[in-house]
Amino acid sequence: MTSKYLLAALLWAAIASAFADPPDQNELNWLKTMAFATHQTEYTGTFVYQYDNHVETSRITHITDQHGEYGRLEGLDGNQREIIHNNNKVWCYVGGRMVSMVNRQGRRGFPVLLPEQLSLLTQNYRIKQPEKMRVAGMETHAFILQPRDTLRYTHKMWAHNDSGLLVKAAILDDRGRIVEQYAFTQLTIGGNIDRKWLAGKSAPDTSAQQVSSAHTDEMNQVSGWQVHALPWGFKKTMEMRRSLRGNKMPVTHLVFSDGLAGISVFIENVADHPNMKSGLSSQGAIQIYSKVDGEHAITVVGEVPPHAMMQVADSVRYKGQ
Repeated sequence: MTSKYLLAALLWAAIASAFADPPDQNELNWLKTMAFATHQTEYTGTFVYQYDNHVETSRITHITDQHGEYGRLEGLDGNQREIIHNNNKVWCYVGGRMVSMVNRQGRRGFPVLLPEQLSLLTQNYRIKQPEKMRVAGMETHAFILQPRDTLRYTHKMWAHNDSGLLVKAAILDDRGRIVEQYAFTQLTIGGNIDRKWLAGKSAPDTSAQQVSSAHTDEMNQVSGWQVHALPWGFKKTMEMRRSLRGNKMPVTHLVFSDGLAGISVFIENVADHPNMKSGLSSQGAIQIYSKVDGEHAITVVGEVPPHAMMQVADSVRYKGQ
Protein backbone atom coordinates (compact mmCIF):
# COMPACT_ATOMS: atom_id res chain seq x y z
CA MET A 1 0.00 0.00 0.00
CA THR A 2 1.47 3.39 -0.96
CA SER A 3 1.88 6.17 1.57
CA LYS A 4 -0.74 8.24 -0.25
CA TYR A 5 -3.29 5.43 -0.17
CA LEU A 6 -2.51 4.67 3.48
CA LEU A 7 -2.97 8.33 4.45
CA ALA A 8 -6.31 8.44 2.64
CA ALA A 9 -7.46 5.23 4.34
CA LEU A 10 -6.54 6.53 7.80
CA LEU A 11 -8.18 9.89 7.11
CA TRP A 12 -11.37 8.18 5.95
CA ALA A 13 -11.41 6.01 9.07
CA ALA A 14 -10.97 9.03 11.32
CA ILE A 15 -13.84 10.88 9.62
CA ALA A 16 -16.07 7.80 9.78
CA SER A 17 -15.37 7.46 13.50
CA ALA A 18 -16.09 11.11 14.16
CA PHE A 19 -19.49 10.94 12.47
CA ALA A 20 -20.35 7.41 13.63
CA ASP A 21 -23.89 6.52 14.53
CA PRO A 22 -24.33 6.31 18.30
CA PRO A 23 -24.22 2.67 19.45
CA ASP A 24 -27.49 0.92 20.21
CA GLN A 25 -27.48 0.50 23.98
CA ASN A 26 -29.62 -2.62 23.71
CA GLU A 27 -26.99 -4.30 21.51
CA LEU A 28 -24.19 -3.26 23.86
CA ASN A 29 -26.13 -4.78 26.76
CA TRP A 30 -26.48 -7.98 24.75
CA LEU A 31 -22.73 -8.08 24.18
CA LYS A 32 -22.13 -7.68 27.91
CA THR A 33 -24.63 -10.47 28.61
CA MET A 34 -22.91 -12.73 26.08
CA ALA A 35 -19.48 -12.06 27.56
CA PHE A 36 -20.80 -12.96 31.02
CA ALA A 37 -22.59 -16.08 29.73
CA THR A 38 -19.51 -17.59 28.10
CA HIS A 39 -17.74 -17.72 31.46
CA GLN A 40 -20.62 -18.36 33.88
CA THR A 41 -22.97 -20.69 31.95
CA GLU A 42 -22.64 -24.44 32.27
CA TYR A 43 -23.24 -26.22 28.98
CA THR A 44 -22.31 -29.18 26.81
CA GLY A 45 -22.84 -29.62 23.10
CA THR A 46 -21.55 -30.39 19.63
CA PHE A 47 -20.48 -27.70 17.18
CA VAL A 48 -19.20 -27.58 13.61
CA TYR A 49 -16.32 -25.39 12.44
CA GLN A 50 -16.10 -24.65 8.70
CA TYR A 51 -13.66 -22.81 6.47
CA ASP A 52 -13.04 -23.24 2.73
CA ASN A 53 -13.82 -26.92 2.06
CA HIS A 54 -12.76 -27.99 5.53
CA VAL A 55 -15.24 -29.14 8.20
CA GLU A 56 -14.44 -30.12 11.81
CA THR A 57 -16.86 -31.43 14.41
CA SER A 58 -16.13 -31.08 18.13
CA ARG A 59 -17.82 -31.71 21.46
CA ILE A 60 -17.42 -29.05 24.14
CA THR A 61 -18.25 -29.00 27.85
CA HIS A 62 -17.97 -26.04 30.20
CA ILE A 63 -18.56 -26.10 33.96
CA THR A 64 -17.90 -23.75 36.86
CA ASP A 65 -17.55 -23.86 40.63
CA GLN A 66 -16.24 -21.64 43.41
CA HIS A 67 -12.68 -22.18 42.16
CA GLY A 68 -13.26 -21.06 38.57
CA GLU A 69 -13.89 -22.46 35.10
CA TYR A 70 -13.21 -25.88 33.57
CA GLY A 71 -13.58 -26.87 29.94
CA ARG A 72 -13.18 -29.91 27.74
CA LEU A 73 -12.93 -29.87 23.94
CA GLU A 74 -12.94 -33.17 22.05
CA GLY A 75 -12.32 -33.54 18.34
CA LEU A 76 -14.82 -35.97 16.82
CA ASP A 77 -13.11 -36.29 13.41
CA GLY A 78 -9.79 -37.90 12.51
CA ASN A 79 -7.22 -38.68 15.19
CA GLN A 80 -8.35 -38.67 18.80
CA ARG A 81 -7.54 -35.30 20.34
CA GLU A 82 -8.67 -33.49 23.45
CA ILE A 83 -8.02 -30.19 25.20
CA ILE A 84 -8.85 -29.64 28.87
CA HIS A 85 -8.49 -26.33 30.67
CA ASN A 86 -8.58 -25.51 34.34
CA ASN A 87 -8.82 -21.72 34.54
CA ASN A 88 -5.61 -20.60 32.76
CA LYS A 89 -3.93 -24.02 32.61
CA VAL A 90 -4.41 -26.04 29.43
CA TRP A 91 -3.64 -29.74 28.86
CA CYS A 92 -3.55 -31.15 25.32
CA TYR A 93 -3.95 -34.86 24.55
CA VAL A 94 -3.48 -36.75 21.28
CA GLY A 95 -4.43 -40.41 21.15
CA GLY A 96 -5.02 -40.34 24.91
CA ARG A 97 -1.45 -39.19 25.60
CA MET A 98 -0.63 -35.78 27.01
CA VAL A 99 1.52 -33.81 24.58
CA SER A 100 1.65 -30.36 26.19
CA MET A 101 0.65 -28.18 29.10
CA VAL A 102 0.64 -24.40 28.72
CA ASN A 103 -0.67 -21.20 30.25
CA ARG A 104 -3.66 -20.03 28.22
CA GLN A 105 -2.97 -16.25 28.40
CA GLY A 106 -6.05 -14.93 26.65
CA ARG A 107 -6.54 -17.50 23.89
CA ARG A 108 -10.08 -17.45 22.55
CA GLY A 109 -12.11 -20.23 21.06
CA PHE A 110 -15.75 -20.83 20.27
CA PRO A 111 -18.02 -19.83 21.93
CA VAL A 112 -15.66 -17.30 23.57
CA LEU A 113 -15.34 -15.22 20.38
CA LEU A 114 -16.56 -11.98 21.87
CA PRO A 115 -15.33 -8.38 22.02
CA GLU A 116 -12.60 -7.75 24.56
CA GLN A 117 -13.19 -4.01 24.95
CA LEU A 118 -16.59 -2.48 24.14
CA SER A 119 -15.17 1.05 24.04
CA LEU A 120 -12.82 0.10 21.19
CA LEU A 121 -15.49 -2.00 19.51
CA THR A 122 -17.94 0.85 18.95
CA GLN A 123 -15.17 3.01 17.47
CA ASN A 124 -14.28 0.41 14.86
CA TYR A 125 -17.56 -1.40 14.06
CA ARG A 126 -21.20 -0.52 13.40
CA ILE A 127 -23.69 -2.76 15.21
CA LYS A 128 -26.66 -3.88 13.12
CA GLN A 129 -29.38 -6.49 13.44
CA PRO A 130 -29.65 -9.20 10.75
CA GLU A 131 -32.45 -11.70 10.26
CA LYS A 132 -33.57 -13.78 13.24
CA MET A 133 -33.08 -17.54 13.11
CA ARG A 134 -33.09 -20.68 15.22
CA VAL A 135 -29.81 -22.43 15.98
CA ALA A 136 -29.67 -25.99 17.36
CA GLY A 137 -33.41 -25.72 18.00
CA MET A 138 -33.02 -22.53 20.08
CA GLU A 139 -34.39 -19.05 19.50
CA THR A 140 -31.61 -16.50 19.16
CA HIS A 141 -30.85 -12.80 19.21
CA ALA A 142 -28.63 -11.87 16.25
CA PHE A 143 -26.50 -8.89 15.28
CA ILE A 144 -23.78 -7.86 12.84
CA LEU A 145 -20.52 -6.11 13.70
CA GLN A 146 -19.72 -4.30 10.45
CA PRO A 147 -16.26 -2.70 10.16
CA ARG A 148 -15.89 0.98 9.37
CA ASP A 149 -13.05 0.26 6.89
CA THR A 150 -11.78 -2.52 4.60
CA LEU A 151 -8.95 -3.61 6.90
CA ARG A 152 -10.99 -6.00 9.05
CA TYR A 153 -13.75 -8.58 8.70
CA THR A 154 -17.50 -8.43 9.31
CA HIS A 155 -18.72 -10.56 12.22
CA LYS A 156 -22.21 -12.03 12.56
CA MET A 157 -23.25 -13.51 15.93
CA TRP A 158 -26.28 -15.35 17.26
CA ALA A 159 -26.88 -15.61 21.02
CA HIS A 160 -29.37 -17.85 22.85
CA ASN A 161 -32.35 -15.71 23.86
CA ASP A 162 -32.54 -16.99 27.44
CA SER A 163 -28.92 -17.53 28.54
CA GLY A 164 -27.07 -15.13 26.23
CA LEU A 165 -24.62 -17.89 25.24
CA LEU A 166 -23.10 -17.49 21.78
CA VAL A 167 -24.44 -20.38 19.66
CA LYS A 168 -23.31 -19.38 16.16
CA ALA A 169 -20.67 -17.06 14.72
CA ALA A 170 -19.65 -16.26 11.16
CA ILE A 171 -16.87 -14.09 9.74
CA LEU A 172 -17.40 -12.53 6.32
CA ASP A 173 -15.12 -10.74 3.87
CA ASP A 174 -15.86 -7.42 2.16
CA ARG A 175 -17.93 -9.24 -0.50
CA GLY A 176 -20.14 -10.93 2.05
CA ARG A 177 -18.57 -14.37 1.58
CA ILE A 178 -18.17 -16.59 4.65
CA VAL A 179 -14.51 -16.88 5.65
CA GLU A 180 -15.19 -19.19 8.59
CA GLN A 181 -18.17 -20.25 10.67
CA TYR A 182 -18.92 -21.93 14.00
CA ALA A 183 -22.35 -23.28 14.90
CA PHE A 184 -23.77 -25.58 17.54
CA THR A 185 -25.75 -28.48 16.11
CA GLN A 186 -26.71 -29.79 19.56
CA LEU A 187 -26.57 -27.92 22.87
CA THR A 188 -27.63 -28.55 26.47
CA ILE A 189 -27.50 -25.62 28.88
CA GLY A 190 -27.42 -26.37 32.62
CA GLY A 191 -28.82 -29.53 34.10
CA ASN A 192 -26.88 -32.65 35.01
CA ILE A 193 -23.60 -32.27 33.09
CA ASP A 194 -21.01 -35.06 33.34
CA ARG A 195 -18.01 -33.98 35.46
CA LYS A 196 -16.14 -37.29 35.67
CA TRP A 197 -13.66 -36.22 32.99
CA LEU A 198 -12.34 -33.47 35.27
CA ALA A 199 -11.12 -35.71 38.08
CA GLY A 200 -7.45 -36.58 37.68
CA LYS A 201 -7.14 -35.93 33.96
CA SER A 202 -6.19 -32.28 34.27
CA ALA A 203 -3.88 -32.82 37.24
CA PRO A 204 -0.33 -31.72 36.32
CA ASP A 205 2.41 -34.35 36.25
CA THR A 206 6.16 -34.42 35.55
CA SER A 207 5.82 -34.67 31.77
CA ALA A 208 3.42 -31.73 31.73
CA GLN A 209 5.86 -29.57 33.67
CA GLN A 210 8.65 -30.45 31.21
CA VAL A 211 6.53 -29.34 28.29
CA SER A 212 5.39 -26.16 29.99
CA SER A 213 9.03 -25.14 30.48
CA ALA A 214 9.56 -25.14 26.70
CA HIS A 215 9.42 -21.35 26.85
CA THR A 216 9.52 -18.57 29.41
CA ASP A 217 7.85 -15.19 29.03
CA GLU A 218 9.11 -11.79 30.15
CA MET A 219 5.98 -9.66 30.23
CA ASN A 220 5.74 -5.91 29.63
CA GLN A 221 9.20 -5.69 28.09
CA VAL A 222 9.89 -2.62 25.95
CA SER A 223 11.77 -4.02 22.97
CA GLY A 224 12.17 -0.95 20.78
CA TRP A 225 10.18 -2.53 17.93
CA GLN A 226 7.25 -0.54 16.54
CA VAL A 227 4.47 -1.08 13.98
CA HIS A 228 3.74 2.09 11.97
CA ALA A 229 0.80 1.04 9.76
CA LEU A 230 -1.69 -0.72 12.00
CA PRO A 231 -5.32 -0.57 10.86
CA TRP A 232 -7.13 2.35 12.48
CA GLY A 233 -8.29 1.59 16.02
CA PHE A 234 -5.82 -1.18 16.89
CA LYS A 235 -4.10 -0.62 20.24
CA LYS A 236 -1.15 -2.45 21.76
CA THR A 237 -2.34 -4.68 24.60
CA MET A 238 0.82 -6.64 25.35
CA GLU A 239 4.56 -6.71 24.66
CA MET A 240 6.86 -9.49 25.80
CA ARG A 241 10.03 -11.40 25.14
CA ARG A 242 9.84 -15.19 24.86
CA SER A 243 12.67 -17.68 25.18
CA LEU A 244 11.58 -20.59 23.01
CA ARG A 245 13.07 -24.06 22.95
CA GLY A 246 15.18 -24.37 19.81
CA ASN A 247 15.79 -20.63 19.48
CA LYS A 248 19.17 -19.18 20.43
CA MET A 249 17.80 -15.66 20.76
CA PRO A 250 14.60 -14.46 22.50
CA VAL A 251 11.53 -13.76 20.39
CA THR A 252 9.83 -10.36 20.65
CA HIS A 253 6.02 -10.63 20.68
CA LEU A 254 3.72 -7.61 20.25
CA VAL A 255 -0.07 -7.98 20.56
CA PHE A 256 -2.66 -5.52 19.24
CA SER A 257 -6.47 -5.46 19.39
CA ASP A 258 -9.33 -3.36 18.01
CA GLY A 259 -11.70 -4.69 20.67
CA LEU A 260 -12.65 -7.76 18.62
CA ALA A 261 -9.89 -8.85 16.24
CA GLY A 262 -6.30 -9.45 17.30
CA ILE A 263 -2.93 -9.07 15.57
CA SER A 264 0.30 -10.58 16.88
CA VAL A 265 3.75 -9.60 15.59
CA PHE A 266 6.73 -11.90 16.22
CA ILE A 267 10.31 -10.73 15.60
CA GLU A 268 13.08 -13.34 15.67
CA ASN A 269 16.71 -13.62 14.69
CA VAL A 270 16.83 -14.96 11.15
CA ALA A 271 19.62 -17.34 12.20
CA ASP A 272 17.00 -19.33 14.11
CA HIS A 273 15.03 -19.75 10.85
CA PRO A 274 17.63 -20.05 8.08
CA ASN A 275 15.13 -21.56 5.60
CA MET A 276 12.31 -19.11 6.23
CA LYS A 277 10.65 -17.68 3.11
CA SER A 278 8.30 -14.75 2.73
CA GLY A 279 4.70 -15.65 2.09
CA LEU A 280 1.08 -15.72 3.20
CA SER A 281 -0.95 -18.66 4.51
CA SER A 282 -4.37 -18.86 6.11
CA GLN A 283 -6.82 -21.01 8.02
CA GLY A 284 -10.25 -19.48 7.93
CA ALA A 285 -10.02 -15.94 9.31
CA ILE A 286 -6.51 -16.48 10.70
CA GLN A 287 -3.85 -15.11 8.36
CA ILE A 288 -0.11 -15.73 8.75
CA TYR A 289 2.36 -13.57 6.85
CA SER A 290 6.13 -14.06 7.13
CA LYS A 291 9.02 -12.05 5.72
CA VAL A 292 12.76 -11.75 6.15
CA ASP A 293 14.08 -8.27 6.81
CA GLY A 294 17.85 -8.20 7.09
CA GLU A 295 18.87 -10.13 10.20
CA HIS A 296 15.29 -10.54 11.41
CA ALA A 297 12.42 -12.85 10.61
CA ILE A 298 9.04 -11.13 11.02
CA THR A 299 5.81 -13.12 11.33
CA VAL A 300 2.38 -11.53 11.67
CA VAL A 301 -0.61 -13.58 12.78
CA GLY A 302 -4.04 -11.98 12.83
CA GLU A 303 -7.79 -12.10 12.33
CA VAL A 304 -7.79 -9.49 9.55
CA PRO A 305 -7.78 -9.67 5.72
CA PRO A 306 -4.52 -10.53 3.91
CA HIS A 307 -3.84 -6.99 2.64
CA ALA A 308 -4.05 -5.69 6.23
CA MET A 309 -1.55 -8.34 7.36
CA MET A 310 0.97 -7.38 4.68
CA GLN A 311 0.50 -3.70 5.51
CA VAL A 312 1.35 -4.43 9.15
CA ALA A 313 4.34 -6.64 8.39
CA ASP A 314 5.87 -4.13 5.97
CA SER A 315 5.69 -1.38 8.58
CA VAL A 316 7.61 -3.11 11.40
CA ARG A 317 10.65 -1.05 12.35
CA TYR A 318 13.24 -1.06 15.13
CA LYS A 319 13.50 2.33 16.87
CA GLY A 320 15.78 1.33 19.71
CA GLN A 321 15.12 1.04 23.41
